[in-house]
Amino acid sequence: MADNNGGNSNSGGASTNTAEVQIQIPGSSKNDAPAAQEAPAGSSEAKNWKWWFVVATDAFFLIVGQTSATLLGRYYYTQGGSSKWLSAFLQTAGFPILFFGLFFFPSKSSSGETPIGKVAMIYVVLGLIMTADDIMYSHGLMYLPVSTYSLICASQLAFNVIFSYVLNSQKLTGLIMNSVVLLTLSAMLLGVNHESYGYTGVSRGKYLLGFLLTLGASGTYSLILSLMQLTFENVVKKQTFSAVLNMQIYTASVATFACLIGLFASGEWKDLKGEMDRFQSGQFSYLMTLVWTSVSWQVASIGMVGLIFEVSSLFSNVISIFALPIVPLFGVMVFHDKMNGVKVIAMLISIWGFVSYVCQHYLDNKKARSA
Repeated sequence: MADNNGGNSNSGGASTNTAEVQIQIPGSSKNDAPAAQEAPAGSSEAKNWKWWFVVATDAFFLIVGQTSATLLGRYYYTQGGSSKWLSAFLQTAGFPILFFGLFFFPSKSSSGETPIGKVAMIYVVLGLIMTADDIMYSHGLMYLPVSTYSLICASQLAFNVIFSYVLNSQKLTGLIMNSVVLLTLSAMLLGVNHESYGYTGVSRGKYLLGFLLTLGASGTYSLILSLMQLTFENVVKKQTFSAVLNMQIYTASVATFACLIGLFASGEWKDLKGEMDRFQSGQFSYLMTLVWTSVSWQVASIGMVGLIFEVSSLFSNVISIFALPIVPLFGVMVFHDKMNGVKVIAMLISIWGFVSYVCQHYLDNKKARSA
């Protein structure tokens, strides 16, 4: 796993494991001869800065995309939108814009090591799982205040730790387990927060349904992250940005097609024209909300998959949780959500859980540098 296996670089940090890029500061190996250490020092330092720049860019995309997409998704419902399948559809429908990226980062000819049939099957399965995840998130965002919804999503880190341990051989330490317990406790506090019932105009039963579906979506999302990392490590085995784009494009295309089938099968498509006419801020605002929600989700997805590729699924999830305090604060300012005492405590506990993981990440990096 990328978080704990630093120190696997070859002499001088000139190459890395083909399955993933390790979290470590590339440097000289203790076993290298002194003469061999000096030559690649400048190149190693340049690679180190380049790696951090790519990781920072991916993290920026994930945080900005996720925050704006969540707020726009809630805005869609508050202004009169009601189609859950359309909301799920928007989470992946923007994938065609990613084809522009392939023009700038074209796929290099491969040696035929990647089994096309196997990769295609993986993309289909991931896309279908993504569809289930999207529809659960859509229900949660419809029934919950955006602040409550975002804080419950923090539980995805706890799920991701479990899946990373089972699927990606993640080492579980005291700090990571502390993070899991705190984030789980945060979600449980929100689940019994009676002051949120009825605030969005829904019954207690629908509030609990939204809570359970958002919790289930968080677990499914974490499973997707771990499966993507497993695919990069054991099947794709390419260290190119085009591999990241292909992963997102093909899984999103499957999910988009599945959501489109759901939209027509459910009959929700019949009311879309009326929904646009009833949208409180106007038809143009309705269209712009749909377009920018879709674009925002793709920006977030590129950051997410990029971090999985560069580091690990767990690290990608940690950065996603980093946006935790941002969405609830915007929810209070934009949608006038209640920020009661329970939510404040839940937020602080979640931040504590996030910091616990960051501390473990720092210790792993420090150990890798001193190795």
